Amino acid sequence: MTDTARARKLADRIRVVVAETLQRRIKDPRLGYVTITDTRVTGDLREATVFYTVYGDDDERAASAAALESAKGVLRSEVGRQTGVRFTPSLTFVPDALPENARTIDDLLARAKESDAQVRASASGARFAGEADPYRKPGSEDGADDAEGAEGDAVEDGVDGEPGSRHGEGV
Repeated sequence: MTDTARARKLADRIRVVVAETLQRRIKDPRLGYVTITDTRVTGDLREATVFYTVYGDDDERAASAAALESAKGVLRSEVGRQTGVRFTPSLTFVPDALPENARTIDDLLARAKESDAQVRASASGARFAGEADPYRKPGSEDGADDAEGAEGDAVEDGVDGEPGSRHGEGV
């Protein structure tokens, strides 16, 4: 059985170890401003996926990805030394899609804001299609005939055939 709490703790520890090792021991000039955002470990604790972001353009991202792949052995041995697990998980580095997703969401919000501004501008001089208050009110001249007819329909014949009689009355 897998212990998710243990996998989570190991993932957190791997994230810290990889970040510290990248900062202190790895001196590859291709490595840019790399941030380790998340780490996930499989239930059997054999494989760890390390998510990272790189500050910069596409060339810097590609160079940092190559530097991480070349430093994978050093990072894995450091993870094994500092975690003390029986089997050191293999590391897989995956660029995190969070910045691109955030950029897409920001673009969608900007478009929605522009659309709302256009709707607000077109609605500022608009008028109602009908009357301002489309509902009939009692006592108005248009609804006077309807109100009288409604009152006449409200009285129903009772069980005995007399208007307004109710069940159980006069029995």
